[in-house]
Amino acid sequence: MQNMQELTYKKINVMEEQKKNQNQNQLNIELKEEIAQGVYSNLAIISHSSSEFVLDFVRIMPGLPKAEVKSRIILTPEHAKRLLLALSENMGKFETTYGKVNVDERRSGFSPLGTLGYN
Repeated sequence: MQNMQELTYKKINVMEEQKKNQNQNQLNIELKEEIAQGVYSNLAIISHSSSEFVLDFVRIMPGLPKAEVKSRIILTPEHAKRLLLALSENMGKFETTYGKVNVDERRSGFSPLGTLGYN
C-alpha cells in the first residue's frame, strides 16, 4: 500500500511540474479593440526579396479605379512558410466542416491573389 501512495504522489508531482512548464511556455497576447475589429480585404499582393516576404492587403471597390492598401505585413521567409502551413491546415479543417471552397478567378475580373517578386 505504501508503494501505491508513493507512485501516486510521484505521478501528481510530475503532472504539476508539466503544468508549471506549460505555463512558463505560454505567451500572453494582447488584442486591442481597434485591431480586433479587423480590416476587410479582397486582394492580397505578395512580394519578396531574399530576406523577407511582404503581404499587402487591399480592398477593391467595384466601379472605382483606385484601390488602397489597408494593411501590410512583413515576414521572414521562415515565418511566411509557417503561415503557409497554418493556412493550409486551417483551410483543410474549414473544408472538412463546411465543404470545399471553390475559387473562380473568371467571376471577379481579377485574380483574388496577386503575386509579385523582386530581388
